[in-house]
Amino acid sequence: MKNKITTLLILLSIIAITSIESCKKYPYGSTLTFKSRTERVANTWNVDNYKINGVDCTSLVSGYTETFTTDGNYSFSFAGMVGTGKWAFQNNDAEIRITGIDNMSSETLYILKLEEKEFWYYYMDGNDKNECHMIEN
Repeated sequence: MKNKITTLLILLSIIAITSIESCKKYPYGSTLTFKSRTERVANTWNVDNYKINGVDCTSLVSGYTETFTTDGNYSFSFAGMVGTGKWAFQNNDAEIRITGIDNMSSETLYILKLEEKEFWYYYMDGNDKNECHMIEN
């Protein structure tokens, strides 16, 4: 009887581990978290790394910050410029759509990693892929 219980526990553990791995949402994200996606994105973020088509351009955006709130508000600040808008998840929470930013078109952010202290995404500007690695402010 003890062997059957041990075997059952091992099988359940294997199933649980493989199920958790298959739930991974983003390419570079954590497998398990206790905060919702909205709670994780709601933060003020600073640029840690910024690349255009794989070329490091971090020095060009020094001081850039973005703020997302749990109620869907968005703002950015860079070199004296500020903007506000709204954000929402789309495409089964794989993307964030930002709308209503002054004098700008809407933008889709393709999420690569979304953790409590790190938020990685990319967006397309024409044929250029702009990848941002943001860290908690």
